[in-house]
Amino acid sequence: MTAMLNRREAFVGALAGLWTIPALARAQGGLAVLTWRPQALTVEEAQTLMAACERIVPATDTPGAIAVGVPQFVDRAVAEWCEADEAQRLRSGLVGLDVQARARFGAAFAALPAERQDELLRAAEAEADVFATQQPPQPHYFLALRELTTVAYFSSQPGATQALRYDPVPGEYRGCVPLKEIGRTWAT
Repeated sequence: MTAMLNRREAFVGALAGLWTIPALARAQGGLAVLTWRPQALTVEEAQTLMAACERIVPATDTPGAIAVGVPQFVDRAVAEWCEADEAQRLRSGLVGLDVQARARFGAAFAALPAERQDELLRAAEAEADVFATQQPPQPHYFLALRELTTVAYFSSQPGATQALRYDPVPGEYRGCVPLKEIGRTWAT
């Protein structure tokens, strides 16, 4: 006799499955399980990227970087838009961030608590500031990471409409205004 699931049993089973995902993530060292396939990054680099993006633009009363797809945008930029040296610098920076996390705190960057992640990102930002003062200024992965993260976030619909003030039609539109109300037109 085969047993068939009714909707309630299927729902309870799916819910139980959802509860096990965080447990599996903790069992894997607290690393987030990727729900997308990286194009240019390794899985480890993508996990570091996700954690770093979320610390750069964390969830507050608006969605954070992960919720709006910033890591996927950055990965796609590395795969399709960045020049080879820029892409390699960003990837090496993500690997270096993870190496520093393991050396200082004994865990992958993505598995660290937010305070430790912030500490490492502040150190990377300080290092980028030093690189910028050299003659000639030297590029640093953190500047590219921060720029790609903010561009991706504020280009997303939630970033543009919830985090920023959004007015789809600024001001009143008045078409076909008589010329006598306007006067002469502008030269520049």
